[in-house]
Amino acid sequence: MTSPSATSVTRRRQRSTRLTVAVTLLVVAALAVMGAAATGSWLLVTLAAVLAVVLGAAATKITHAELLASRRDAARDRAEQAQAYRRLTEERAAENKAFADHMKRELESREQAVAELEAALAAAHQRAAQAIRARGDEARRAAQAERNGDAVRVKLEEAEARAAEAILRVAELEQELDVLRAELDAERAAGYRTKSA
Repeated sequence: MTSPSATSVTRRRQRSTRLTVAVTLLVVAALAVMGAAATGSWLLVTLAAVLAVVLGAAATKITHAELLASRRDAARDRAEQAQAYRRLTEERAAENKAFADHMKRELESREQAVAELEAALAAAHQRAAQAIRARGDEARRAAQAERNGDAVRVKLEEAEARAAEAILRVAELEQELDVLRAELDAERAAGYRTKSA
């Protein structure tokens, strides 16, 4: 396929050759008419006029052919340009579609990432709330245990005090028992002495 610049140079050269031929024909016709008129012969003037008409018609035909060729070339150029624009538009449309598809995929990917992050954040909030509730429960249990511990400690102290009192009372009772036994033994001994005397 010939390049566009080479085709236009060839067309320009053909145009200039055709127009040069047409102008040359008109100049020859004009010279023939002037030469015949200068001779004064009606026959030569008539022949020169007929030749001028024929050469003028040929020049007109060449010019007309050049005009038609120019129009055809211009139409071909416009058609080629339209095809180039169509191809360019198709390429751009394909690029735009590919870009739009890519951006849609990116957007969907980002939306999915955002949804996953939101779900993870909601789960983290839920875990944090559960941890806070658990910590509160543990704090309440610890406070309850501390209160229970204080109550147990008080009860233990009371029990220890009662045990100490009980031990003291047992010791007192043992002493009283020892005293009573001693008195009983003394009375029995006195009773034996009275029986034997």
